[in-house]
Amino acid sequence: MTTDPAAAARRLTHRCADLLARRPWLPDAALGAGLTAFDVLTLLARDPAPSAAGTVLWGAQTVPLLWRRHRPVAVLAAMTAAFVLFAAADPVPGKTPGPYLLLLGVYAAARYAPAARSAPAAALALATAVATDLLCGRALPAHLGSVEPISATTYTVFLTTAWFLGRGRRRIGVQAGRLRLLNARLRAEREANARQAVLTERARIARDLHDVVAHHISAIAVQARATGEALAGESGDPGGGRPGVERIARTADTALVEMRRILGLLAPADGAEVLAPEPSLAHLDRLASVLEAAGCRVTASVDDALAAPGALTAALQLSAYRVAQEALTNVLKHAGPTRVRIEARRTADALTLLVENGPPAPGHRPVPGSGRGLLGIRERAAAFDGTVHAGPRDDGGWRLSVALPLEADTPSGVLDPAAGAVP
Repeated sequence: MTTDPAAAARRLTHRCADLLARRPWLPDAALGAGLTAFDVLTLLARDPAPSAAGTVLWGAQTVPLLWRRHRPVAVLAAMTAAFVLFAAADPVPGKTPGPYLLLLGVYAAARYAPAARSAPAAALALATAVATDLLCGRALPAHLGSVEPISATTYTVFLTTAWFLGRGRRRIGVQAGRLRLLNARLRAEREANARQAVLTERARIARDLHDVVAHHISAIAVQARATGEALAGESGDPGGGRPGVERIARTADTALVEMRRILGLLAPADGAEVLAPEPSLAHLDRLASVLEAAGCRVTASVDDALAAPGALTAALQLSAYRVAQEALTNVLKHAGPTRVRIEARRTADALTLLVENGPPAPGHRPVPGSGRGLLGIRERAAAFDGTVHAGPRDDGGWRLSVALPLEADTPSGVLDPAAGAVP
């Protein structure tokens, strides 16, 4: 069995990335250990070698790096204090503290702390390093050809560059986190839409089979048995039609059994009743739950009189439900996870449906649509001689208001009540 080297390298890379994500302290420990080993080996190579105490103290400067993610400003303060102490005490004669540890401290502060905290801390570290260098008498005046690493100018350039690099890396991390959150929300929306679409299609097919095919097959079975009994009552059944009629009845019974088996296969995975009644305003909580699963904050309010059985005709109830369904689908497409308010009210002569949403969620990109969403809502309202008012709100959201007259609770046009988008 051959192994693709590129695939093996990718798997190894993913495993290493997962390990570092679960244990972020490992890179910090490796950085500190590497710098400590470098410092100690450098000191041991000197002639004469420094004392054991001086070597240990010098190598201990890197220990605070272990906490650079959790206490970045404190780590910078500790490294600044170590710089001052080592410059003043001179535990290793002839070796002055360089700027690289301060660079790491400034970078860590800018990377893991807000700018309001890291900028003052970095400025204080820079001022302290320059003042310490001047007071200890190690700074040399600038001259042509000088690249003295402990000059004030060099410290300023190095530490400022480290701060901006850390700040840039922090901003990249924040943006990456937002993108990950947005991708997770989009995946949740897509999965919810796909599940709901599958359930709706299964229910539609099952309902069509039950309402149309089952009705006719049942009628065939009943008529066949009635005809068979009538033929049995005739003397002799000269045409020999009774066996054929009995075969028709048995075939119809078999077809009914097979169709019920298919209906069972089409049943939604969550156990919902396939042959449940058509949705109505009493089922708006279903739509609200889909939006809440996608991250929306939904407030729904329906008059008790509308939810009561027989309050409105089935056609008007279904059309109002489909209007709300299409409106909420548009909310998910164009605004994403935002606040949503749904109201269904009954006045003296009309059913009023209101759907409002807040401004689009930060970072949400509208999903391209077919452009028939609002058109379909207007067609449904027109079938009942209703009116539609839709437009933007002052806060950047959207408002949809639909009024369906109660006197025209029978559609005046041909409309497929089962059609409609599913959020």
